[in-house]
Amino acid sequence: MITFVKILKNIKMANVRDLKKDINYVLGDIIEAAYVWEYANTGKDTKKTEAIVDEAITTFDELIAKVNEKNVENKKEHFKAINAELETRGQALIEKINALD
Repeated sequence: MITFVKILKNIKMANVRDLKKDINYVLGDIIEAAYVWEYANTGKDTKKTEAIVDEAITTFDELIAKVNEKNVENKKEHFKAINAELETRGQALIEKINALD
């Protein structure tokens, strides 16, 4: 079982570059966890893990697009909101992986 704290333990969001790295690492770890589950459960259907991987990729694309937005009034609050969304969506994906049977 994967824990949310383990994957998100190093999120620090000191600057935009670090936020982009955090998004990459967190969602990359989630995708890796889905593939590890597939490898450990070779006889089971992989449609659910494929959906999790697709959702992680979509989440990555959406969050990076938000980070790259130029017309933002309060950048600090904007990046905090992106960081919070990363945590929320990351936790939801991890719960989906943990619920696989």
